[in-house]
Amino acid sequence: MSRALSTESTALYDIPGPKTRQRHLMYGIASTVLLLGLLAWVVYLLFHTDQFTAAKWTPFQYKGIQELLLHGLANTLKAFAYAAVLSLALGALLAVGRLSEHRPLRWIAGLCVEFFRAMPVLVMIFFIFVALKVQPLPALVAGLTLYNGSVLAEVFRTGVNSVDRGQREAAYALGMRKTQVMTHVLVPQAVRAMLPTIISQLVVALKDTSLGYLITYEEFLHAGKLIASNLDYDLPFIPVVLVISPIYIGMCMLLSWFANWVARRQRRNPKTEAVDIGPAEAGTLLPGRQ
Repeated sequence: MSRALSTESTALYDIPGPKTRQRHLMYGIASTVLLLGLLAWVVYLLFHTDQFTAAKWTPFQYKGIQELLLHGLANTLKAFAYAAVLSLALGALLAVGRLSEHRPLRWIAGLCVEFFRAMPVLVMIFFIFVALKVQPLPALVAGLTLYNGSVLAEVFRTGVNSVDRGQREAAYALGMRKTQVMTHVLVPQAVRAMLPTIISQLVVALKDTSLGYLITYEEFLHAGKLIASNLDYDLPFIPVVLVISPIYIGMCMLLSWFANWVARRQRRNPKTEAVDIGPAEAGTLLPGRQ
């Protein structure tokens, strides 16, 4: 009886009855049938347009094609690694500027953040590549760094400001300088809250590396484009998409899984969980007490 009362008291909505559960089950079955029908229709179109013929899948059996794809994948990961590290560094630098007590520095940092965050990534990449005549890899990395670094700057600033104000005041009351308060008190607490969002933004940077093929950077999508435009294999565009897309999705899902794993660890952090306090016991009296 007490368990039933506890369940009703903690429910945020009315517990569904038999008819409601049956209706929800019908909705689920109808949605599943609709999705399966859509998938069957797509597969039918692929077979109807001869996308699974041996001629279009033959290229992936050759060692040269496999090496081309592996080389493109390595270049994608290299561009992502550079962009991720530089974005984190730029984001931290701009966040420090936005949190500065000096008004001109705050204005300059804020202007940079708003400008690069509002500018389309592709426009920045093309401007650096065409106008500044920079090589494809540095142009791609620079464009990704400017955009993602400005977004991460706001993530860092918001994370630091989200720490309880009492933490800051207590640190200042102990005589700590602002740099010490930031590095020893605020940032360690903010990082735990920011980490899932940071990793999610890095997923965006990974996906945006595919823009490199527009400036002839030999990344993964560029390698797929070379294969798909080959007339000798009857333009295997769809097979290339079916090969490249799962790899991109897999890399992004791996980073997303890592972000979720970090979030779960954060929720299980002993510093955020309740601590059992033992019963009071007889002990030594305080100095000066009889």
